Amino acid sequence: MSTSEFSIVFAVFPGVTQLDFTGPHQVLSRLPGARLCLAGTCGDTVESEDGLRFAKVMKLADIECCDVLCVPGGPGTTDAALDQVFIAEIRRLAGTARYVTSVCTGSLILAAAGLLRGRDAACHWAWRELLTPFGARPVSARVVRDGNIITGGGVTAGIDFALSVAQEVAGPTVAQAIQLALEYAPEPPFNAGGPETAPAEVRALVERRLAASREKRQRDVALAAARLEEKT
Repeated sequence: MSTSEFSIVFAVFPGVTQLDFTGPHQVLSRLPGARLCLAGTCGDTVESEDGLRFAKVMKLADIECCDVLCVPGGPGTTDAALDQVFIAEIRRLAGTARYVTSVCTGSLILAAAGLLRGRDAACHWAWRELLTPFGARPVSARVVRDGNIITGGGVTAGIDFALSVAQEVAGPTVAQAIQLALEYAPEPPFNAGGPETAPAEVRALVERRLAASREKRQRDVALAAARLEEKT
């Protein structure tokens, strides 16, 4: 990677999960020449799912192009997938980017924009099957690459994802230097980070908590997929 400016746009929306993009933001901000920004449909202030507010967010329409487009996920994902202005801007900027990326359920937004048809993609384990109505191929992995599209799994996978992007852009030495500087050497106290390893009662608890939003998300995805079909 040269020392020239390298633009990275995080496309955010109300109800975004902040760690989906603040983790990758921390990693990618350390790339040589990196220029990062948050952008949304209306600009101004965007509030995350946990109440953190991000001010001076740019308007997506005001950004001409970028090198990396990254779409995070969160409870507001399917509302964003039904926002036709937001989706149109994602589709437009994706056409300018060297790398089109997402973290967690952000891949549902890429899919709703028609960018994942026939592609492998990662997503949060609880919502992975919702990629299928868009013609995407859900993959159980922390990071998935298909062409110039790189997708990360749920939430904390965003750091692994960002290091993978850093390696792609600047090489393994720079990526490892960023990892070391951040002391990213996770040793979680529990082996409950995936549905395959979590105790049954823990998985059941999480699935009960997610059940309240499942019907709405399935309905939103069906509508977004139908809209996509109308355009193709």
